[in-house]
Amino acid sequence: MAPRKKGPLQTVQKETDDIKKRVDALVRDVNRLGVSEGTESLQRCSELQNTVTATLERLKKLTKAEESAPIGNYEQLKRDEEERLRAQQDRLKALAQKLQPEDNSTEGEEDSAEEDSEEEDESQEEDEEDDVHNDKTKEDAADDEVDETAQNYTARKGIRTYVALSDFTGEEEGDLTVQKGAVLRVLQKNEDGWWLAQDAKGNKGLVPRNYLKVISPHDQGRDTEEEESDEEQGDGKKIAEDKQRTLQNWDTIRRAVTEIDATDVLSAMGAIPPGFRTSTLSRLLEEGTSYRASHYIQPRLSQSELCFKDLQMDPDTGKVHSRSSRVCLTVTLWSCRMIPPPGVGLQVLSRHIRFCAFNGTEVLSNIHTVRATYNPTSPKTWSFSPRMSNMLPCLLDGDCFIRCDSDSPELGILFELGITYIRNSTGERGDLSCGWAFLKLFDENGALIPLRTYELTVHGGTPYEAEADADATSTKRGTSTGVLQQMLLSRKLPKLIVKLKPPKTRVREQLNLLPDTITGCLSTVHLLSLYRQLLADALLLDRVTMQNADLICNAVLATFPGVLDQSDLMDAFRKLWTESESNLKRSEKKDITVLKKHFESVYMSGVFPLLHSAEMPVYFWADENTENQRARLIYSPEHKISRETMLSSSHTHQAFDISQVSYDLLTSAWR
Repeated sequence: MAPRKKGPLQTVQKETDDIKKRVDALVRDVNRLGVSEGTESLQRCSELQNTVTATLERLKKLTKAEESAPIGNYEQLKRDEEERLRAQQDRLKALAQKLQPEDNSTEGEEDSAEEDSEEEDESQEEDEEDDVHNDKTKEDAADDEVDETAQNYTARKGIRTYVALSDFTGEEEGDLTVQKGAVLRVLQKNEDGWWLAQDAKGNKGLVPRNYLKVISPHDQGRDTEEEESDEEQGDGKKIAEDKQRTLQNWDTIRRAVTEIDATDVLSAMGAIPPGFRTSTLSRLLEEGTSYRASHYIQPRLSQSELCFKDLQMDPDTGKVHSRSSRVCLTVTLWSCRMIPPPGVGLQVLSRHIRFCAFNGTEVLSNIHTVRATYNPTSPKTWSFSPRMSNMLPCLLDGDCFIRCDSDSPELGILFELGITYIRNSTGERGDLSCGWAFLKLFDENGALIPLRTYELTVHGGTPYEAEADADATSTKRGTSTGVLQQMLLSRKLPKLIVKLKPPKTRVREQLNLLPDTITGCLSTVHLLSLYRQLLADALLLDRVTMQNADLICNAVLATFPGVLDQSDLMDAFRKLWTESESNLKRSEKKDITVLKKHFESVYMSGVFPLLHSAEMPVYFWADENTENQRARLIYSPEHKISRETMLSSSHTHQAFDISQVSYDLLTSAWR
C-alpha cells in the first residue's frame, strides 16, 4: 500500500523539525569553533533566518480546507507550530548578534561563554534524548523546549500581562475559565475577539478580549525591581516586603479595573452585549443646537453673506421660491429585529432610532429621533408607528422625510439604534448605541438607488470604527461557511427594515419650501412650510433694507424653532391646528394669506403660553415623570392655558424677557 500523502500542516511540522536540527548543529559549531571564525556561521545563520521567515509566512496562509484528511484541533496545532518557529527565530536572532564582529568587554565575553556552554549542554542533552526516545517523545520534548523559550522571550520583550475584569466560565472545549482579578498572559490575539491566554497555573484557552484589561508595563517593571531588591535583604524583612509587594500588585489590578470606559465595565459584567457603545449621535445632540432641527430651520446665508442661500421670494406669486434638493425622500421605519437586549442590571427608559444625512465621515444634517415601541413578549423586536385612536405623536411616528443638497458621492442615511438607561446599582444615566446601519443613496454611477424596502444589517460599535458584531454570540468563532449555515446565521443577525419612497405631489411642494438640508417628521411638513413663509415675509419683504439687521419684533419667529426640539409641544400645535383648520372654508385653506394669519393665531393662543408657563417643567429627554407632568398641563382641560389665563392674576408665568418676542437675524442665520 502506498504511503498516505502528508498534508500541508504536517509538511510544515517536518520542516520545523529540520530547522530545529540545523539550528542545534549551528550552535554546536559556533561553540566549537568560537566567535572569531564566525563568518561562515553568520552566513548560515542568515540563511536559516530567511528559511524560518518563509516557513512562518506559509504557515499563516494554511487553511483547514487544504488538508487531505480531517485534523482535530487544527487551529491549536497551527498556533503550537508558530510558537516553535518563533522560538527558533529568537535563537537565531540572539546568535546573529553574538556573531557580529564587535568588541565586547571581558565581562560580556564571560557571560557569553557561560551562555554558550549552557546552550551546548542543552543541545547535547537534546541529542541524547533524540537518540533514545521515539518520534512522539521527540515532539513532546521539542514542544517543552519551545514553551520554555517562548516564555523567556516574552519576559525579555516585556510583553504586558492582563487582568480579568469579571468571571468567565468556558462554554466550549478550548475555552479558559477565569476568575475576576486573575492575572493572565496573552499568547495570541485573534481577529474574532477571542484571545489565547495562559493563567498562573499554566492552563491555556480562549477568553473574550472584552473580559481583559492590560496592566501597564511600568507597574510590571516596578514590581520586578522590588523583587530583585527583596532578594538582597534578610529573611525577616523579606516577608514584610513580600506582603507590601502583594498589596501594590493588587493596587495595580484595581487601577486597571477602574481606569476603563463605562461601556467596557458594563460589557464585562454582562449588562450589555459587546457591540454596544456610547451613543455617537446622542453626544452630538448634547453638545448644543448645531445638530437640532431648530438650527437647520433657520435661513442659511450665501457664501458672500449678503443674501440668503435657501430663502428667496418668488416675485410673481409673493411666496417662498420653491427649491429642489439633490435628495428629497420620505423614509418609513418599519421595524428592527434580533436586536440584543441589555442585561438585568440596566433599566431601559427609551428605545429609539436616530438618523441623519451622512457621508461616511461627518454628519450633514440635523439628527431626528423616533422612539420605538417595545413588546416584552418579543424583546428583540422593535416596531414603529403604533396604531392609536388619537393623533399619533411625532416621537412615535415612523414616517419621516429627509432633504440634503450635499454633492458627496458617499451621501447616505445613517441610522443609530440606541437606548437611554439607568443603572440599577448606581443610578447612573446614559445613552448607548445598540448598533448602526448605513444606507448609501447613490450608486457608483451617481444615480439614485431604487426606492423600495431595504433590509439593513445592524453593525456593532460606532460608524467611525471597524465593523463589530452587535451580538458576538451570533458570529462566534468556528462558524461554518456552508450555504445552509449562512442562511441560518443571516436570520440571527440584527436587521433594520426601512422603506424609501418619493413624496406625494402636495407634500413635495411643501418640502421644496424648506431648507435644502433638513430631516424631520412627515406629519409636521405643512407647519414648517408655513413658518418659512412667515420667515420670508419678515426678512425679505418687511425689512426696510436688506442691510438692516435690527431685532424683529415677532414672537412666532423667535420661539417656534425652540418648539421643534420639544415633540410634545409640536403635538399640541398639530392638534390645535387640525381642530381650527376644520372650521376654515375650502377657499380659505388655499389662500396663503389666510393660512399665515391662522398659523400665528393658533400658535400664540395655544403654544406660546405653554412655552413660557411657570408650571411647565423643563423638557427632559426620556424622563417619565417630566413627560407625564407636561402632558397633564398640555392636554388636561382644567390646566388649559391661553392668553387670557396668562393675563389673569391667578396664573404664574416666567419673567418677561425681550428674547421671547424678538427675532435676532445675526444669531439665527448660519452659513
